[in-house]
Amino acid sequence: MTELGNILKEAREAKGLSLDELQSITKIQKRYLLGIEEGNYSMMPGKFYVRAFIKQYAEAVGLDPEQLFEQHKNDIPSTYNEELPDQLSRVQSRKSLSPETSKVLDVLPKILIGIFIIGAIALVWYLIVLNAGDETKEPATTGKETTIDEPAETEDESLDEDPSDSEDAAEEEPAEEEAEPETPAQELTVISNSGSNTVYELKGADAFVIKIVSLGQTWVGLSNGSKSIFQETLVKGKNESRTEDLSNETKAVINIGRAPDTEIYVNDEKLEYAVPPDQDMTQVITINFVK
Repeated sequence: MTELGNILKEAREAKGLSLDELQSITKIQKRYLLGIEEGNYSMMPGKFYVRAFIKQYAEAVGLDPEQLFEQHKNDIPSTYNEELPDQLSRVQSRKSLSPETSKVLDVLPKILIGIFIIGAIALVWYLIVLNAGDETKEPATTGKETTIDEPAETEDESLDEDPSDSEDAAEEEPAEEEAEPETPAQELTVISNSGSNTVYELKGADAFVIKIVSLGQTWVGLSNGSKSIFQETLVKGKNESRTEDLSNETKAVINIGRAPDTEIYVNDEKLEYAVPPDQDMTQVITINFVK
């Protein structure tokens, strides 16, 4: 057992907490909590989770995690700090444009110019044909008189129309254009924040579907506040996402081991972190569903 593990164990026992009770509080599996106390970091799901799990353990038993990290930095595997830049570099590389996209952007202006030229030629041709057709038309004449009776008849017909018919038609048009009332959009708002713990409230929704997506590799735990639903390491390209329908529940508690690589969607709406992921890597997100 390391000195750090002994300090954490004594703090847990001083609070009268068993490993099972601590597992329920932190949502970290009991075997990982025991591994932290024994200094056995090799059994963790990934070395970069060591720091995250120790931080959650320390906060649960009332210790300052940053002070522990500084005093016992030699006990924590240094490879955690080496893996982080490598993970971030892969995220940055995905954001850059691919060569195929650059080629499309280069060709696009030429395509638009070609379409414009073809459209201009078609418009000129249409105007030429239209003008040629107008020149061939001549008014019908008999001897020296020109017939202009038809326009006069048209004016007489317009005068004979009943004004009430036009008013009725004008009154009927608004009824046809009445739009159906819009369904109010759901509201997902932050109602409280304390350290790495943020509480959201979901209103105006008939469903409560949580989708968690990994952009690299991240450990995630989901519960309804009293019962664990799943605890899993999500890896991009393998099991990169997990979707759960909690429409029959009133709460969702999400433990995130690596926030920069984790996206959360509530009914297909992306949740915006109240605490920036690069400032606090491990976060606990609670969503209260108001039906």
